[in-house]
This record gives sequence, C-alpha cells and structure tokens, in this order.
Amino acid sequence: MLFKPKYTITPKINKALVEIERVRGFLDAVSLKDDWVSDMQAKVLLLESHHSTHIEGTAINFEQAQDILSGKKAKGVSRDDERELLNYKKAMDFISKYLGKDDPISEGLVRELHKILVRGVRGSEAQPGNYRKIQNYVANSRTKEIIYTPPAPLEVPHFMREFVDWINAHIEEVSPVLTAGITQFQFVYIHPFVDGNGRTVRLLSTLILYKTGYDFKRLFTISEYYDKDRPAYYNAIQSVRKNKMDMTGWLEYFVDGLHSQMKEIQGKGKEIIRNDMALQKIKKKELNIRQEKAVKFILKNGKITVNEYQAVASCIRRTAQRDLDNLLQKKAIKAVAQNPTDPTKHYVLL
Repeated sequence: MLFKPKYTITPKINKALVEIERVRGFLDAVSLKDDWVSDMQAKVLLLESHHSTHIEGTAINFEQAQDILSGKKAKGVSRDDERELLNYKKAMDFISKYLGKDDPISEGLVRELHKILVRGVRGSEAQPGNYRKIQNYVANSRTKEIIYTPPAPLEVPHFMREFVDWINAHIEEVSPVLTAGITQFQFVYIHPFVDGNGRTVRLLSTLILYKTGYDFKRLFTISEYYDKDRPAYYNAIQSVRKNKMDMTGWLEYFVDGLHSQMKEIQGKGKEIIRNDMALQKIKKKELNIRQEKAVKFILKNGKITVNEYQAVASCIRRTAQRDLDNLLQKKAIKAVAQNPTDPTKHYVLL
C-alpha cells in the first residue's frame, strides 16, 4: 500500500475530535422517542440531498426539493436537477443499510454508489459505475479556469485499489472521523469518474461514519456546512495541493464542519427531549389522535393554522376547527392574530 496520507493532529483537530466524542456519548446515553427522531431524520435527509446536489450546480431551492422528495411536482425544475435530487436520496437510503456493519469498503461498493447517483442524469454519459477512460479536469465554476488536473485515466484503477486498501486497513486504527476526512480529499484527488465525484465521496465519507458507529442517529448533514460557504470548502481542498499534499489544513476544516454539525445535533436532541416532555404534559388533557399530531406540529413549527391542521390531521375544515376549539377550551393552545391588518388566526401552545 503506497498511499500514506500526510497530516498532523493539531490542537484544533484534537479539540474538535474530543467535542465530537462528547456528542456521540450524549446521543448514546439519552433515550429519544423514535417518532421524534424519525421526523428529524427525514428533515436531515432532505437537507443533505438538497445541499449536496446544490454544491454540484442544481438550481433547486429548498422548498422545491421538499416538494420533489415528498412526491409532489415542483414548478420550474429541470428533469436533470429533479433526477439528481431523487438519485441522491436513493443513494442515502442505500448507505443507510450499512449502519454498524463490518463489511469492508470495496471498489464495487464505490462503483454502485456512483451508478445510483448518475443514472439517468448528466453523468449518465460518463458510464455510471465505471472508472473514467479519458482525462478530466476540475474547473472554477465561475471563471471556467482549470484549477486541477487529476491523474491520467490509466492510473485510476491502481490509485483506487491502493486507496480502498488503505481505508479498510485503517478504518479502526485511525479515528473514523479522520478516515472519513482523508477519504474525501483522496477521492477528489483521484477523481475516478468523469462526473459525480463530489456527490459520491460525500456519501462514501458518510458511509464510513455509519459503519463505525459514528452515525449520530443520522441527524447530521455535512453538505449543508460546505454549501453555506463553498469558497471555503474549495479552498480547504486546494490547500492540500498547495502544501505539498499535507492534509492538515483540510482535516482542520473537515473536523470543524463535523463539530459544528455535532453542536446542532446536541441541540436537536435536547429539543426532542423538551418537546416530548411538553407533549406528555399536554396529552394528559385527553387529546384525540388528530390533536396529538397538531400539537407535535406546533412543537416543531411554533404554530399551526386551520389549513395546516387540515393537512396534518387529514380532515375537513369543520373537523379541524372543532378540534382547535376543543384545545382552546382545554387551555392547551391559544389563538393569535397574524398581524393587525390580517384577521387570519394561528394557534400556539400556552
């Protein structure tokens, strides 16, 4: 195995790793209701699918992504953009099957991930699941200037074999978080496929975390961190080549991103606990199933309207209003006007 990543575990990296472990311990120790976690996971899946494909150039906004992944038709979205989003969601479902599994990472697995991602979209012209046989380039999306020329196509199989061997040999020896970070850079460096490399490796890094007990209840989305400041993401990757292939700067960026996600996850976990306690308290007022769904909706969104109640509880308007009036009588909620000029009411918890 000739691949030997060069990096230093700096105080910044070490501090982030310690904080990540603390969140992992918190999530292992607390008991979170399955339905609350499922709701959060669904939102995270939406965010990850949206942000990872958005990094690669899809023009879908968050609301459109939400419609598409819920089976609705989103207006003004190209077929390729829609398919890329759906493919990413399918690939996320695929890697979820590897939670806690000991199966080694294989080139076949990497190829299958790529195949799922680019099937039927722009990358399908690049032979889904097959390593490139042409020279490709990484260009600045704005100026179109070539900023990196990956290895020649003949070298790709050799590089990938060494790389996958290294992952399997070090996945337990090195921190899984660092292994995931090193994987992200090295895969981008090899750029084994003509298209879809970024999406593939973000999923591969996530899979490594899933396999090694660092799934954090699937409540994190690293792509959201990258998408919020794409220049910082690209600069962190390019820093490795500028520093004679030393990955330290990139790994500092990577663990800092995951650490910021962990802080959010801990906040989400505490929110789930607070919401469940609030729900249990309100349930003592003998709510029906529709009302329970509405209360959960308010806990998650802060308020609910009659129209939203109809959608959440799958009922007609008269039933929704009767249920809300009943909650008002039980002093579980109160009605609030949207604003002085709009008589429409919304309802919040007391």
